[in-house]
Amino acid sequence: MRLEKYSFGVGDRFAHQGKAQLNAMIKAKQLGIDIVPVWNKSYREHSIVHTKPDSVRNEADTAVKELSWQNSYYVDADHINMSNVDAFVDASDFFTIDVADYIGKQSPAKDIEVFVEKYKKYIGTLNIEGINEAIEITEELITKIASKVLLAVQQAGKLYRHIESKKGNGDFVTEVSMDETDLAQTPIEMFFILAAIADENIPAQTIAPKFTGRFNKGVDYVGDVAQFEKEFNEDLAIIAFAIKEFGLPDNLKLSIHSGSDKFSIYAPINKAIKKFNAGLHLKTAGTTWLEEIIGLAAAGEQGLEIAKNIYENAYQRFDELCGPYATVIDIDKAKLPSIDEVNSWTSPQFKNAVTHNLSCPEYNLNVRQLLHVGYKVASEMGNKYIDALEKYEDIIAEHVTENIFERHIKQIFL
Repeated sequence: MRLEKYSFGVGDRFAHQGKAQLNAMIKAKQLGIDIVPVWNKSYREHSIVHTKPDSVRNEADTAVKELSWQNSYYVDADHINMSNVDAFVDASDFFTIDVADYIGKQSPAKDIEVFVEKYKKYIGTLNIEGINEAIEITEELITKIASKVLLAVQQAGKLYRHIESKKGNGDFVTEVSMDETDLAQTPIEMFFILAAIADENIPAQTIAPKFTGRFNKGVDYVGDVAQFEKEFNEDLAIIAFAIKEFGLPDNLKLSIHSGSDKFSIYAPINKAIKKFNAGLHLKTAGTTWLEEIIGLAAAGEQGLEIAKNIYENAYQRFDELCGPYATVIDIDKAKLPSIDEVNSWTSPQFKNAVTHNLSCPEYNLNVRQLLHVGYKVASEMGNKYIDALEKYEDIIAEHVTENIFERHIKQIFL
């Protein structure tokens, strides 16, 4: 199974926006941009909304059938590990192997010694096409990198082989994810991570490193854009070099997790993938869920009432809802409007506060992030929320499609 050059990870908490999401890919294809959808949902999300992985497969298959989509599409077991992977095996054909928890934990000393001995040949000056500065490599550097990442890659290998034993060789796409950790991986660390991946015989088609800066959920990138651009370009150069050097899959590409709404880095990404003729996998995290809330608010009446009710409950349960996402949100609680204020809002006011439009004075990134983690509240509403999604389907779908196509696809790939 070979993943196409451009792929787009679309999360959907409540499995009602598959067609709206796929319509964005159809609109891209009409502009000559071939992007394949990857429907993703993590174990954590399934646990919160009480769904099973086969619900994602059903959503994807239904959308593809009803819209007569002729290209490939995938269902991603997102951020899985050995404790939960088996629940995803039957429904998924894309596996995001998350080994971030092992970054910084050391393999046995003997394993590190063997790795260092194997890659001593790179000691000295390494020149890689696409990177301006020569890279100086020492034995100490290789040892330090191996001590930091080797165990994580070994764990990825164990999980990959477990999936392979269930799915069969070549019958799924593998991504290795190391993004949910504190420290960014440098390009030279990426080089030796890819060496270790090759040693584990993992046919990785995408890799999700931790980049410099903050990738908070559903809001813009926070950090030095110039530094990100340099890092991103160097990672592309490293990947191109490592594919040839280590015999990795020739379609191996970068994956950006929580890539939704990182508008300030979209132009550098666009420029870089064109410069290197490189592929890209972008995950839009919970953007679709936020567009559901915006669509409900825009619908007015019962839709607006539900949106306000979700905000009220999320505000009251701030610590509970934000805790699991503490590393990927930054909410200034003092800048959250009171429940009474939000309850007085009109449809346009609520919509403007949540819609990610930096030129709109009413946009509030704190409200947006709080609602992002508030989908548990909607889940607890049960049929009341689902019925509203179906009642206002046309309005919501318009927001979902426009968001993916106009704000993401056109900015990155056109």
